[in-house]
Amino acid sequence: MSSDTLAPLSPYRRIDRADWARLAADLDQPLSETEVVGIRGLGDRLDLNEVKEVYLPLSRLLSLYATSTKRLGEATSRFLDETDETTPFVVGVAGSVAVGKSTIARLLRELMSRWPGTPRVELVTTDGFLYPNAELERRGIMDRKGFPESYDRRALIEFLTKVKSGADEVRAPFYSHIRYDIVPDAHVVVRRPDVVIVEGLNVLQPPPAPNDVAVSDLFDFSIYVDGDLDHIAQWYVDRFLALRQGAFTNPSSYFNVFAHLTDDEAVATAMGYWNEINLPNLIENVMPTKHRATLVLNKGASHAVESVLLRKL
Repeated sequence: MSSDTLAPLSPYRRIDRADWARLAADLDQPLSETEVVGIRGLGDRLDLNEVKEVYLPLSRLLSLYATSTKRLGEATSRFLDETDETTPFVVGVAGSVAVGKSTIARLLRELMSRWPGTPRVELVTTDGFLYPNAELERRGIMDRKGFPESYDRRALIEFLTKVKSGADEVRAPFYSHIRYDIVPDAHVVVRRPDVVIVEGLNVLQPPPAPNDVAVSDLFDFSIYVDGDLDHIAQWYVDRFLALRQGAFTNPSSYFNVFAHLTDDEAVATAMGYWNEINLPNLIENVMPTKHRATLVLNKGASHAVESVLLRKL
């Protein structure tokens, strides 16, 4: 065989949709259609078939990683002649806005909790670690909300450090998408579960300085949700139009001002936000972190996963 015919070397296995789906052939579908509809985000086309063929095997793989890590922790404690202090298995989920990562995180929480080795799964979004709007305004970066500098990175690192240190209870701030702001005195409480899923745009960012800790240093497994830029832009517009008819109509919504836009005005507004904020953030800060993920889900135009990249051990 000539060198020209050799496949390029890669740290990832590439698994086509059909081959990945075969991994779930003997697995029972644990969710009902009603449950899937409740998990599905606006614009996502998640259905029972996608759950069965893509996310059920992924949840099984994650459960295997988690239980294997726990066994390794127990073996290490025995070797050191110490009490076992295995901590929660932490999964990071990254990707662009509108790519479906929030839906995937919620779905994995439900699916992983059905496996015997990981019955207790908690989900935390990094939205809770955004600086409050007042602080963003004070810093002059309100129009860069979602960029790395808009997050309280130190608080997120502190939260995850406590989780991975085995703290009995850890609290994360709570973010309201209706108010578009942090809710004072409201928290998400994590009480040493089997698994903690952390979902957010920038969770795979490298550390800002060589001696700093990266958020992803505290992950045991990480997922990047990928898609073509044109497809993601269309998903973003579609979601904006759906929100205009739904959440934006709530008088308490920060975005209520957009509820009465015409279709053309809504599309123009959404594309303005996409081109001025979300696309630059994706290109500059989010996309470059894809290679740091343990697993990459490649989505096609229909939002369905077409292939999977899994890092080799």
